[in-house]
Amino acid sequence: FLYILTENRAETLMKAGQTNILKHFAYNRGYKDISDYWASIKICIRNDYKPNDASIWCDYIDLLRFFGKDLHNAKYVCPADLEAEHDRYVEKKRAYLERQQKEEAKKKALENEALFHEMKSKFFGIGFTDGIIQVRVLESVQEIMLEGDLLHHCVFTNDYHLKPDSLILSACIDGKRIETVEISLSKLRVIQSRGVCNQNTEYHDKIVKLVNKNISL
Repeated sequence: FLYILTENRAETLMKAGQTNILKHFAYNRGYKDISDYWASIKICIRNDYKPNDASIWCDYIDLLRFFGKDLHNAKYVCPADLEAEHDRYVEKKRAYLERQQKEEAKKKALENEALFHEMKSKFFGIGFTDGIIQVRVLESVQEIMLEGDLLHHCVFTNDYHLKPDSLILSACIDGKRIETVEISLSKLRVIQSRGVCNQNTEYHDKIVKLVNKNISL
């Protein structure tokens, strides 16, 4: 009742039967501003839409706002299945933030191109084959980024290319990337060789054998 006496829009909510939304803002004064949601609340009132969980509904409106959706449109504001739509947009935002984080990491990595070149350029141009499998040193951060994206592993995201003791090579067959090979420069041996999603391929043993055979290069 204190909220009703101090916020004129609270009386509107009470008269419209929007009890859950009224309680939510009454108990969250100072944390959430009803002004940020009022346009959408009026759409709910107009369509007699009464969310069972006002907290989830407000979070959902925040997600719609994040993605630039029309907060005056009942199609978005009054979903038939609030929980499902809320969860869908939560997942959508998570994926968006992951992409943003990945793009930021790529941008930062490209700034390390000069450092990478300084550390590894002495090995550029090294390549060898057994007639079927071709193995060569990856010669730029861009190439390593692409390798990680195509094979869905962490060679780029874990900055293996910037480790002083690591050299990254790509094993291909007919131009198709099969596995990514990491060599220890101090020990002159294969540390790991991984295919798609870090799995070993049917060519794994042959790739490791081929690299070890040419380690003197």
